[in-house]
Amino acid sequence: MGTAEVFQGSLANQIKAMSPAYTYLLVNAGCIVVPLLFSFHSKLKFYEEWGNFLLPCLLVGAFFLAWDILFTSWGVWHFNPEYVVGLFLWGLPIEEYLFFICIPFACVFSYHAFITLFKFEKRNRAVSIIYGGLSLILLAIAIANRHALYTFTTFLLLSGTLLYFLYRRYHFLTAFFVCFLFILIPFTISNGILTGSFLGRVVVFYNDSENLGIRLLTIPVEDIFYGKLLLLLNVFGFEMMRKRKATVS
Repeated sequence: MGTAEVFQGSLANQIKAMSPAYTYLLVNAGCIVVPLLFSFHSKLKFYEEWGNFLLPCLLVGAFFLAWDILFTSWGVWHFNPEYVVGLFLWGLPIEEYLFFICIPFACVFSYHAFITLFKFEKRNRAVSIIYGGLSLILLAIAIANRHALYTFTTFLLLSGTLLYFLYRRYHFLTAFFVCFLFILIPFTISNGILTGSFLGRVVVFYNDSENLGIRLLTIPVEDIFYGKLLLLLNVFGFEMMRKRKATVS
């Protein structure tokens, strides 16, 4: 188990020792602190890539925040006021805005670390087949569950994004595939805390009439694919910025 997982594995104990109102804030901090510190590692030097990360993060975050605001207002999910500091904007706690910075930062850092330390094929046939199959399965589930707003929207958007990226033959898909498997470990810890797996404190409540009702511990299965879409778009933006910078240079 790596340093990040050890740190995040102790996150539940840290949160228990502090005021419940800091629960969501501490989850965000636990997700970003190790990637932030290791950004200055001599082999990684991710701090040099912060400029390539920032703009895509803000653009993707704006889209997801709009989605979040709508779904909160429509009752697809809502936030427990006991476990946030109490600052709300357009129905969302301030921690939710930070979430769309902290989580993408941790992911793009992890992706950068993988492509820096390891070599990946530009196109891997097995990964293409897996993503192609996954996109078709997600599309079928979305159509079959048009009544469940979270399932339908998430699965449809991820399916379309994967199919488009496969069509464009983007080279980063193989590295992202491996990176996302790694990210599932801290994802399960952090999202499990938010949904009540470890502390008995539920920060985010989900309306199960708007999803499949399938949970990984206490995490709706849709969250995995929602997270995948969020992180995939951030990595895509990061790579586009790097390509643009290289072209200009």
